[in-house]
Amino acid sequence: MSLRAGTKVVQSFAYVDTGAEFCVFDRGIADGLLIEPEHGTRMDFSTVAGRFRAYGHEVTIAVLDVQVHAMVYFHEDASVKRNVLGRNGWLNRVRLGLVDYDSVLYLSAYDD
Repeated sequence: MSLRAGTKVVQSFAYVDTGAEFCVFDRGIADGLLIEPEHGTRMDFSTVAGRFRAYGHEVTIAVLDVQVHAMVYFHEDASVKRNVLGRNGWLNRVRLGLVDYDSVLYLSAYDD
């Protein structure tokens, strides 16, 4: 997967997390996109693993051949390295099918 802001693109990985309300990425990705996280929309998150602060910015998320424009959040704390594709911003914009038995993944834009 990749994230794009303007002409900058960063390749990375992310977990699909159906329990995550938003897409959240590590601060290093924001640095690679030349985004200053604190200049975005501040949000405090509370999870079973604890609390953290992140900042929202509009980017393009590309996974396989599907691209979506979305608000994603970048961790304030640079030591947090977990990237998740959540419901708002990604899952609500794609059609995702998984057939575990056949090891097959189906992915398309929601409107396709």
